Amino acid sequence: MGGRCSKRVSSCLWQDWHPDLNASEAEAEADHVGAGAFAFPFEEFTLDELRAATDGFSSDRIVSEHGPKAPNVVYRATLFRSGRTAAVKRFNASAWPDSKQFLDEAKAVARLRSHRLANLIGCCSEGGERLLVAEFMPRQTLAKHLFHWDTQPLNWAMRIRVALYLAQALHYCATQARTLYHDLNAYRVLFDEDANPRLSCFGLMKNSRDGKSYSTNLAFTPPEYLRTGRIVPESVVYSFGTVLLDLLSGKHIPPTHALDMIQGKNFLMLMDSCLEGHFSNADGMELMRLASSCLQYEPRDRPVIKSLLASLTSLQKDAALPSHELMGIQLGVQAPELSVPLSPLGEACAKGDTDVIHEILESAGYMFDEGVVSEPSFQMWTGQIQESLNFKKQADAAFGAKDFTTAVTSYTQFIDSGTSVSPTVLARRSLSYLAKGQLQEAIGDAMQAQVVFPQWPIAHYLQAAVLFSLGMERDAQQALQAGATLEAKMNTRLRPV
Repeated sequence: MGGRCSKRVSSCLWQDWHPDLNASEAEAEADHVGAGAFAFPFEEFTLDELRAATDGFSSDRIVSEHGPKAPNVVYRATLFRSGRTAAVKRFNASAWPDSKQFLDEAKAVARLRSHRLANLIGCCSEGGERLLVAEFMPRQTLAKHLFHWDTQPLNWAMRIRVALYLAQALHYCATQARTLYHDLNAYRVLFDEDANPRLSCFGLMKNSRDGKSYSTNLAFTPPEYLRTGRIVPESVVYSFGTVLLDLLSGKHIPPTHALDMIQGKNFLMLMDSCLEGHFSNADGMELMRLASSCLQYEPRDRPVIKSLLASLTSLQKDAALPSHELMGIQLGVQAPELSVPLSPLGEACAKGDTDVIHEILESAGYMFDEGVVSEPSFQMWTGQIQESLNFKKQADAAFGAKDFTTAVTSYTQFIDSGTSVSPTVLARRSLSYLAKGQLQEAIGDAMQAQVVFPQWPIAHYLQAAVLFSLGMERDAQQALQAGATLEAKMNTRLRPV
């Protein structure tokens, strides 16, 4: 449904969130950072919401590799507001005693948005409880696919892709001034629905009140952490080197032992026997060289992520093949059947029929703004309010006449006047942008309407319409389902008794 997004549009979407990058840098990153992760803004959840989403933090919902005895447990949750599946990490009682510090840290991490990350989409800080909510990655961890595989091991091309995507994720985080990652290991690398590897956002958060950054075996921690108890950006490179060793060997080998084998020219004994004959000696030696350079004792002797990224890019094979094919995974139906029937508005958004969407928005008027629109400030009553209302009147007239260019201009003047925040105005301007083909602006307004009125189905429906136009079918289907679910609940509440 709808044409696919061009590389230029993807780059533009990404630049809008990362204005500090120049055009060439944004273009280079556009292949792995896009709009799909932005369709769901950061939310603060109540403890009751997350308790309900996890069936009372049921053990059946635990997805942590380390099981229910792990200090910080991760659950698979079904979010009530959107019907979306998410991962919820519940910290132990001693973690994050300062609620404000936790919220500030979560919001900072949530500003990162990349298709190389399992992005943070929400949190909860209530009483002594601290929880994080992230995108759910349904195809398990790198540790599972390397150490405990069932049907087939990861092939060489996929292992290089994991290393490359992980380096891209760390490089992106570094460009956003998040240079520290806590306890990077094979359990922190997850696979999404399309089998693309992603880095968990949870490691971007500090771990606990005592500042511990590593919970794994001390044999795998950077030497400087053992000396000082603190990590530096070079510590992340060391941990990246341990993941490269995992990829090479298919086992979790202590770095010092691996380095002894490499220096003793016994490096072939390190290689996973499952890979025999599937890679060139030159490529194997290069990956081993990169791992060895990352594991240098002195932090200053380790390479920077950017140089690792360049080296790994030259090693990639079968770059055009999708990850699920490299992993031998057959994807299911691209567009899952909706559990809630679509209304005429939902159908129109699914088809991208802007005429029908316009007709429904026009007939609904501003009936949904009641109790949502903020009151005008005191200054507005001094004469500015009349001018603002004139902008809105002009915009509504243009919108009704399908003069979307004038509608955008006048709605923008109304919004910029600061009189009030109206989800209906945002929705109307979103549709106007969509009709004009300005997809970046259209999805931005639809998302802002959701922030203003989280339970409003129209905000989700409009996001779906834009995402379909971008060719992002799966994200669009999720937004469509969220809108249908909320609309069904709203209709139930409005139905006369």
